[in-house]
Amino acid sequence: MSINKNAILRAGINRSAVLGSVAAGVMMAGISGAFAQTVTVWSGYPELAPFYEHVAEGFRETHPGVTIDVQAIPLREHERRVALGLSSGSAGAVVVELNSATASRYIENELFNQALEGVADFVQDSENFGEFFVDAVSYDGTVYGVPLFRGQSALFYNLDMFEEAGLDGPPQTMEEYTEYAKALTKRDDSGNIDVTGWSLRLSGGGQGIAEKFWINMFQFDGGMMIEEVTPGKFRINLNNEAGRAALGQYLDNIHIEKTVAVESPADAEAFEREQTAMFIRESWVIGDIAAKAPDLNYATAPLPYGAIGLPANLYVSAEGEAEQAAWDYIQATNDPENLVWLLENVGWLPNRHNVDYSPVTEAEPAFAAFVDYPEGYAFFTLPALAPIEEVLTRIAAQLVNAFAASQLAGDEEAIGNFLQAAEDEANQILRREGLLAE
Repeated sequence: MSINKNAILRAGINRSAVLGSVAAGVMMAGISGAFAQTVTVWSGYPELAPFYEHVAEGFRETHPGVTIDVQAIPLREHERRVALGLSSGSAGAVVVELNSATASRYIENELFNQALEGVADFVQDSENFGEFFVDAVSYDGTVYGVPLFRGQSALFYNLDMFEEAGLDGPPQTMEEYTEYAKALTKRDDSGNIDVTGWSLRLSGGGQGIAEKFWINMFQFDGGMMIEEVTPGKFRINLNNEAGRAALGQYLDNIHIEKTVAVESPADAEAFEREQTAMFIRESWVIGDIAAKAPDLNYATAPLPYGAIGLPANLYVSAEGEAEQAAWDYIQATNDPENLVWLLENVGWLPNRHNVDYSPVTEAEPAFAAFVDYPEGYAFFTLPALAPIEEVLTRIAAQLVNAFAASQLAGDEEAIGNFLQAAEDEANQILRREGLLAE
């Protein structure tokens, strides 16, 4: 297996900056010849560690000579670990969890194994997966991974806060999102925000800011941040009607209506602590609420236009007997019993469709927004671009600057100029990689 270190590290990974935080994990994953049947599972979602351990428990019964070492760390650290571990050749035998867009870089550089014949047959069987998920793990018609779960967004909202504000049901349009946020925001005697009306992703690590912005942008008639103009050629599109509307809405909520602030508590933790009235997130929050705030009175709802569908897949980097063990473990993650366990105990949506999930979805009404949505509801996913992380991280950095720029609020021309500059900068990455549609 050839290794192109520069192609991996070029995508914005600073080796010296991350060496200290990930070296221990990489060393632990190193497999000597004496322990060829040890397989390490690298995950970017700490809440999934119990699932991978659950699968490992059953796996030991059929594979008593195989040790499964589960290492689940936060997503951005995980992405850096994968880049460093695979490019250096020190990872050993690993099962790697990645979305298809990020994985494409490693596939192109021959750092992931092609799926074994039986595994490929399982993936390509239409009884198991739809075409969307098969395409997500394939490259030039060859299967390289196995679909596991997907990130799919919906609105979470606090029923008690909605009732107190006199709001009957969730917002149906993006205009209503701002109106609801104004009605739901609570302030102290000094006017400072106690409870945000709508928690927006305004800070944090890397590309997640851009992904969350794209979800909001998509609500404006399907606005796309990155578009494939011709096969294999792309353009960044930020300065369009949807992009301007989305950034304008962020700025209105931050600086004019003041329903949220950069320093406000955010995301699932804020929602569970009743520090925000509503926010947009994936289905894993359902399991997190059940574990951390079981008495929270909340509901979910589809978004106005559609949602992101971001599949997470499992890939293998291994040789010899360990490769077979790694693929066998991946197959075990897709056993029906394990997938039902995943949905019930973690909340991520499994991608295999010929499994009966109804005992879980019927028992937990919050899943309805993720499985029952109106006709015509649209989905988008991240394009399989090798530099996708670098592109989104660059856009995210610019968006953070915009969120802090109060002078942009309400100024449509200034918003357009800002987005055009950010668009031009991100398109330079595509030009450098020969991916830009000129």
